[in-house]
Amino acid sequence: MTGVTWEELVFAEAPNSLVELHPGGLQVIPVRLFGLLILALGLACGPAHAERRVALVIGNSAYKSAPKLGNPVNDATLVGGMFKKAGFDSVDVRLDLNATEMRRMLREFAGRTRDADMAVIYYAGHGIELDGNNYLIPTDATLETDGDVLDETIPVERALFAVEPAKQLRLIILDACRDNPFAKTMKRTLASRAIGRGLAKVEPTSPNTMIAFAAKAGSTASDGDSKNSPFAIALVEHLPKPGLDLRKAFGFVRDDVLKSTGYKQEPYVYGSLGGDDVPLVAAKPAATGPQANPQDAIRRDYELALQLATRDAWEAFLAQYPEGFYANLAKGQLNKIAAEETRASAEQKAKAAEQEKTRLVAERAQKAEQDKAAAAAKVAEEARTAAEKQKQIEQARTEAAEQQRKVAEAAAAKAQAEKQAAEKAKAELAARRAAEKTLAEQTAKQTADRQLPEAESQKVAALAPVPASALSAVDLAKSVQSELRRVGCLSATADGDWSAASQRSLMLFNKYAGTQFDVKLASVDVLDALKAKPGRVCPLVCNFGFKADGDQCVKITCRAGYRVGDDNECEKEKKPVATREDSRRRDTERKATESSPSKPEASGQIFCSSAGCRPVQKGCRLVNGIIAGRVPSNAAAGGSYEVCN
Repeated sequence: MTGVTWEELVFAEAPNSLVELHPGGLQVIPVRLFGLLILALGLACGPAHAERRVALVIGNSAYKSAPKLGNPVNDATLVGGMFKKAGFDSVDVRLDLNATEMRRMLREFAGRTRDADMAVIYYAGHGIELDGNNYLIPTDATLETDGDVLDETIPVERALFAVEPAKQLRLIILDACRDNPFAKTMKRTLASRAIGRGLAKVEPTSPNTMIAFAAKAGSTASDGDSKNSPFAIALVEHLPKPGLDLRKAFGFVRDDVLKSTGYKQEPYVYGSLGGDDVPLVAAKPAATGPQANPQDAIRRDYELALQLATRDAWEAFLAQYPEGFYANLAKGQLNKIAAEETRASAEQKAKAAEQEKTRLVAERAQKAEQDKAAAAAKVAEEARTAAEKQKQIEQARTEAAEQQRKVAEAAAAKAQAEKQAAEKAKAELAARRAAEKTLAEQTAKQTADRQLPEAESQKVAALAPVPASALSAVDLAKSVQSELRRVGCLSATADGDWSAASQRSLMLFNKYAGTQFDVKLASVDVLDALKAKPGRVCPLVCNFGFKADGDQCVKITCRAGYRVGDDNECEKEKKPVATREDSRRRDTERKATESSPSKPEASGQIFCSSAGCRPVQKGCRLVNGIIAGRVPSNAAAGGSYEVCN
């Protein structure tokens, strides 16, 4: 044993074992135990435990004291299926709940959120706003008075309380901004109590909490023409996209609902999240090896739309791909089609004006009418020429864009090929280095406490949003007019003609909103400022005898004994008080009556003679006795006779 170290002896005695150096000396570890240790470390360094996600879905349609709603039950079923397909751990779908059932479901759901990372509540049905607070209406509510709201409904704060225990995300989605029939029939116990349209704005106090409304605060939502509302359809389309941040997903939902409702309904989200992306469904792991170009599918759809070359085809393409290089090309194609339509319309108007001119000349109309028709024809011809030039410009732009597209596609294909070749070479180099490293580790028999390299997490780079193309002048004016109508500053229809009435309405908006926009034109800045206003800006002006109720003027009704006063408020009726002038007038009328001679009237006496009985004549009276020693010839049997004045 001379010349042999103790460590060499250990290795010779334990050829199928590994040696680990400890402060107290060397320890022998069997190879099988070492393999199990490596497996345990690998599992410990693997992906974290999946997040626990729970959802509660409620849809109320069959109201006992209001007309039945068609969509909430369908919407709740659709959204509940979306959560189940998204892999939620618990999805509870409940339909047509009364007040007791809704409170019980929220209480049970609060228990499930205590060990959850993400908690979501979706409610579809009627809701009401009272004095700035929002309430969800069960199916058995009657709401005869405004005081019944506190007893028969569920406050939104109760839903916030139910999702509060969740650790990472608390989300409430309210598809309850419909036109509420209860608010129209409800009796007010206090005239100053406010009951608004839709729901009121909510600012959550808990962190990582979001509340999504189907429509902006103070406005109502549409059920749409299908069995599901536009809001529910957009939610199912965008929320379950893997890796898509909720803020961006709700932005896509807003865009879809605005388009489907003709820019009448705008969903809104209240609350805030941190700087990290918060997707409802986690992103799928990135695939290894060469990947297909993600633009290939978009390019194929673009070429198909290019073959059709119709407005419907390009609008369908933009609905599928709202952003990106091909979206800009599609918008250019739409501009080209719009220019052609404008040119055709202008040409038709010019032809109609020319025909009108010919008719006036044929009928020998007055010279003024002929001049007017000639001027209209000239204006129409100029418009047609301008439209033709605009069409040529758009044609040139489209051709340039197509050329740019082809060059970009060629460059992208070349870059993709180079990237795949580089990735392949990199993968081969990494494999060779890994093999060399493994061989070196086996040869050197290094100690087992070396830390395993951690895998670098891959982040999906978010594409920078491409700015949308500018609206045309007519569309921009029409959008500004629609927003002016929404904030109560314009009563005329939104026709795209920036007339004097539209300029006056923008002047009113400047006055009450504190802005200084140029009223002579409709700009993008004006549109952005209008969209930033959540509700009415210009006050509602009502005539005498009427008062403002929401966005309408209603007639003032006073109870018995009261009337509408000069200040447009109910006041008690005053009894007439006699004045000195009235007393003077009565005395004058009495003296005039007493001084005038009395009219002869019948005495009511009956005169009877041999000829019969009759009433005493007017101005006469009946007298008994003898006149001048004899009885008058007209005396009656009893000696009475008639004496006249």
